Amino acid sequence: MRVPLSWLREYVDLPAEVTARELAGRLTLAGLEVETVDALGADLSGPVVYGRVLSIEELTGFKKPIRFCRVDVGRANGTGEPQEIVCGARNFSEGDLVVVSLPGAELPGGFRIGARKTYGRMSAGMICSATELGLWEDHSGIVVLPEGFGEVGEDAIGPLGLREDVLDIAVTPDRGYALSLRGVARDAAALYGVELRDPAAAAVAEPTGEGHPAEIDPALCDRYVLRGATGFDPDAPTPLWMKRRLHQCGVRPVSLAVDVTNYVMLELGQPLHAWDRAQLRGALRVRAAQEGEKLETLDHVQRSLDADDIVIADDSGPVNIAGVMGGLTTEISLTSTEVLIEAGHFEAMHIARASRRHQLSSESSRRFERGVDSAVQLAAATRAVELLAELGGATVETAYTHLDRTVPREPITVRASHAGSVAGVDYPEGTTEKWLSAVGCEVERDGDLVRATPPTWRPDITDPNDLAEEVIRFEGYENIPSIRPLASGRGLTASQRLRRAVGRALADTGFHEVLNYPFVGQRDLDGLQLEADDDRRRALRLANPLNDEEPLLRTTLLPGLFKALARNVGRGFTDVALYETGLVYRPRPDAPSAPILPVDRGPTAEELARIDAALPEQPRRVGAVIAGNAERAGWWGPGREAVWADAIQAARDIARVAGVELEAEADQHAPWHPGRCAALYVRVDGERLLVGHAGELHPRTVKAFGLPERACAVEVELDRIERARTPVVAPEVSTYPVATQDVALVVDASVPVGRISEALADGAGELLESVRLFDVYTGEQVGEGRKSVAFTLRFRAADRTLTAEEASAARDAAVAVAAERTGAVLRG
Repeated sequence: MRVPLSWLREYVDLPAEVTARELAGRLTLAGLEVETVDALGADLSGPVVYGRVLSIEELTGFKKPIRFCRVDVGRANGTGEPQEIVCGARNFSEGDLVVVSLPGAELPGGFRIGARKTYGRMSAGMICSATELGLWEDHSGIVVLPEGFGEVGEDAIGPLGLREDVLDIAVTPDRGYALSLRGVARDAAALYGVELRDPAAAAVAEPTGEGHPAEIDPALCDRYVLRGATGFDPDAPTPLWMKRRLHQCGVRPVSLAVDVTNYVMLELGQPLHAWDRAQLRGALRVRAAQEGEKLETLDHVQRSLDADDIVIADDSGPVNIAGVMGGLTTEISLTSTEVLIEAGHFEAMHIARASRRHQLSSESSRRFERGVDSAVQLAAATRAVELLAELGGATVETAYTHLDRTVPREPITVRASHAGSVAGVDYPEGTTEKWLSAVGCEVERDGDLVRATPPTWRPDITDPNDLAEEVIRFEGYENIPSIRPLASGRGLTASQRLRRAVGRALADTGFHEVLNYPFVGQRDLDGLQLEADDDRRRALRLANPLNDEEPLLRTTLLPGLFKALARNVGRGFTDVALYETGLVYRPRPDAPSAPILPVDRGPTAEELARIDAALPEQPRRVGAVIAGNAERAGWWGPGREAVWADAIQAARDIARVAGVELEAEADQHAPWHPGRCAALYVRVDGERLLVGHAGELHPRTVKAFGLPERACAVEVELDRIERARTPVVAPEVSTYPVATQDVALVVDASVPVGRISEALADGAGELLESVRLFDVYTGEQVGEGRKSVAFTLRFRAADRTLTAEEASAARDAAVAVAAERTGAVLRG
């Protein structure tokens, strides 16, 4: 909502020293967010004056008509002589009062005015159009002012309103009253403690008879007003001041009848519609549309109506989509002399749905769907016909239609201290009554209780907390002290601490966290190279997806991570490591459908159980992708490309944070490369539990998602890793020296190193402190299809220094178990 400051001051006596920016700050703190303060005409400078056209000489010999004019500008040019100006406009005559910018002036947009020779004549200045002055968009010619508008030679900048501060307010859906000068003025008056001159408060005489016949459905429209004006001059122009204000508010001037309805809408917040009454057929009826009905609206579109639409119909059928747009057959034309003004209070939800259904978001529908004053219709319609009479020569009919089916609003009872309790501030006695009265509530005090009846223009006030909000915003949100809350609760749960620790661990190793939408499409699952019977293809379909290409809830984190990786690489980041922690959704095979619960009571235990049974399993997982260099090149040496082992190491880091030992084993599992994929296990109560997979991605998956070659990924189920956690036992620290033994074993190339390490650990016994792989060799010395793996075994006793014989015996026992389980042979 755009609010010119000069127009606002007509309804509220703001202190003279209050600037637009100061007012914007006060309104914003009170809940009306002023996005910008536009200083219209700030780049305009004079002299810009009134002038009288004395003579016009038509110049010939040019491609377009050109006129050489002599214009009286009084003493504004310093000489008193007529100003000679060349002009191409044709819409003015000798004797007309015009606006002249003299040499030295600067018009909006940085357009400087000077004296120059053009079309063979000397032109000293310019006769201005509305567009050139920034008044409104009009390319039909220059501005011709009515007689008596000003004196020749006087400054025109002030009287024409060429400089104006306009507040641009972002009105939230709950504050529909602020879509009017009246509503903003009410808040401004309350903030500055001054009286409001309510433009809707003018008395309206009782009707002298019945107006145009009308019927309403109270469920769709509870107040309906029709007022007529006859003898309207369709050629009457919209006055300059009204055009200027409409333009400042972002509304394009059209014609006097239309401009009047828009002006009153901006002033009072009540959308109006003007009909050519001669085109109406019989009584008007406010009703629901019928199946099969059609209406050609003012935008020349034939629209099929829905039974949920509210229409205004006469004997010929619908003539309006109520609150959205009028019909073409009854619009005001250039020959209309009988005007019928409609003002109604329509049901907001019907208007909102109709606006979206027909894709017609109008100034009218914006106001109706946010809620308009249910008592302003008569005042608005009366204001409109009086303007038509004043400006268009019409005669206002004293008989009119006023159908009122509104229900009085019920009072809301609240403790006088409730607002202070909500804000945490001890407000002075009487604060609640003061501010509720300022916003228009009828207030009664009974001891500690306040009964407030909300005004008709505030449909958003429905409960005690709404009343508290009004008090708090006028007292000032900025005046609520910042107080550190007292510590409460028991802190983070073990699961929360684990998730944070996992995130820190991955971030410390170079990964960046991403948060992806939990939605995937069939194309994503195909890109993962999943088999037709893969459980990950069984996904829940959303009834109303945000994107038709992604209607499924994810069963794996990988598609979102792959898209994020591709997006980063596409923006020039070649070395990328991303991770995400989140839920996946795995439907239960025998899950029943979820019940539809009533809204008038809470769910029963049986209903809650049925809901739980219908919900999918939602395990929490951690996924990560890595591409490019795992270690960057620099002065310290060459870089290292990320490989499958980095993905497995990320999984080991996650398990290490949880205090769990992770076992890796070769596997084949989409979307990983069949020869570079590891299944990841933990042990729970002595049994191995699969927690995820890691490795290099399949080339077809890389191509499907547009990923860099040799990209790697890992996905593990954090909930299962958490199940494997055991209480941490502090190790006994021995003060005796360590005994180190190296062992090199030759095994078949297909034997995982992890199996060898596990066998060595089992065979070495209690003296073993650690096993560490330090070398892997393949080549002629060990034979084709074989590899040599070398480990360092560290032994230590808690109560003595180990002898060489004890360390060697433990090493031999370890080698013996490894040979038995894996076929390993000591090298050399």
